[in-house]
Amino acid sequence: MFKIKIISIGKNKETWLENALAEYKKRLCQLVEFTFIWAKDNDHLLQIIEKESKQSIICLDPNGKEFDSLQFSKFIQDRLIKADSRLAFVIGGAEGLPLSLKSGYELVSLSRLTMTHQLTRLFLIEQLYRAFEIAKGSPYHK
Repeated sequence: MFKIKIISIGKNKETWLENALAEYKKRLCQLVEFTFIWAKDNDHLLQIIEKESKQSIICLDPNGKEFDSLQFSKFIQDRLIKADSRLAFVIGGAEGLPLSLKSGYELVSLSRLTMTHQLTRLFLIEQLYRAFEIAKGSPYHK
């Protein structure tokens, strides 16, 4: 079983977002155990990340490495192997990621567009679902 953490500033306040995230968690429950961790602010975010293995952390930033869906799927599969089946995705708040994270960890871009951290969570979990579907040869990606 893969373990994926999504570490983000702020909580989900919208019911529709909770429902959407729950749907993708349900679709992936045979493969992935998701944990959502909510940080209060950047200092709290940094404290949380200090407890994670550096090789498992992927920070989401518009200026990070860009992928198409096939490349992202391969990237996720490769990182899961390297990080002992555990990944932690970090999503910054309204001001983005703290500068120390931008220079010390791998940066990945889900889009060059600016999104709220709430929408980024949903976009990320859908792309993770797509990545796992691609890896198993499902027609979902088409």
